[in-house]
Amino acid sequence: MPATRVMPTEESAELVQLVRDFATKELLPRSAEAEATETFPREVFAQLGELGVLGLPYPEEYGGGEQPYEAYLQVLEEIAAVWSSVGVGVSVHALSCFGLATRGTDEQKQQWLPDMLGGGLLGAYCLSEAHAGSDPAAMRTSAKLDGDHYVINGAKAWTTHGGHADFYKVMARTSEDRNGISCFLVPADSDGLSADPPERKMGLTGSATATMRFDGVRVPVERRLGEEGDGLRIALAGLDAGRLGIAAVATGLAQGALDHAVAYAGDRETFGKPIIDHQGLAFVLADMEAAVQSARATYLAAARRKDAGLPYSREASVAKLVCTDNAMKVTTDAVQVLGGYGYTRDFPVERFMREAKVMQIFEGTNQIQRMVISRDLAKGSPGTITHR
Repeated sequence: MPATRVMPTEESAELVQLVRDFATKELLPRSAEAEATETFPREVFAQLGELGVLGLPYPEEYGGGEQPYEAYLQVLEEIAAVWSSVGVGVSVHALSCFGLATRGTDEQKQQWLPDMLGGGLLGAYCLSEAHAGSDPAAMRTSAKLDGDHYVINGAKAWTTHGGHADFYKVMARTSEDRNGISCFLVPADSDGLSADPPERKMGLTGSATATMRFDGVRVPVERRLGEEGDGLRIALAGLDAGRLGIAAVATGLAQGALDHAVAYAGDRETFGKPIIDHQGLAFVLADMEAAVQSARATYLAAARRKDAGLPYSREASVAKLVCTDNAMKVTTDAVQVLGGYGYTRDFPVERFMREAKVMQIFEGTNQIQRMVISRDLAKGSPGTITHR
């Protein structure tokens, strides 16, 4: 486990400890079997809602915890250190609430947000399409106004919680203009809404991912968030926060892999001493620790900018890039530390390695992150350098 955390408040420190205890007692014993049987743990999200975890970064007046992102992300890391599928799920749920919390009217927030933040309603986020992943402006799913309803037709790919969510935050085209995209909250029981069979994935098998089909789904006008044409702006603003969530999840995954590798290296003996005492392996573990600490510092730096109300898009992309690349390296090294055992399913590090891969892909591939960072650099923006 990481050294004692430096938290922004005493309340935040108690919260992280509460979640660490919950993760150890409730999540850890169930994670391996759920991942092996590809079972979606819906009840876990209800428990996390009761603990107040699902609404941590949102206002208290709507049932949230009103915690700084610096604290919320470290809670995500604690969850992901024992069960990444749940960590990803919490991050995606928070992203699903983002549009309502930031662009909804007071009436919309009062009507829907308390149940969403309290765990009564689990959310999913529908942005990507089969032909429009890294380029969301190319989406084809349409929403046509018909009286006091919009009629949505199309398909959304790679939907986390697809088929299990209670509501879907959907981006759909309301005009032919490239940026003519709007945002809707669609109830899961809407006529014409269905889920394809879940994707058969390399990892995160306890997290259901499916294509959602919209076949004449009628959505009341009052379920549109913001004005027509605001959808892409809502989506991109949410993705900055979502990238920080994935950065924290990836760091938790790497920390979990490091914990297992250190424990194994302390117990396993060769040539008369624990393998952790052999310099060749000890240096691998040292590099793993450096990678985890670097990742954590990177996402926290971005979170503190967000909490301070400063621009943080570039920093969010840097965090997502660094944390997920480091997680891939750390989990791969963990398998190496365990040797042949690391390649078997008797130990969890092979699962951690499989789970790390997708974190370099979703919430914008790491190639997209490099593009975002380089374009921002080209603008001459000073980023976090404040003395110039």
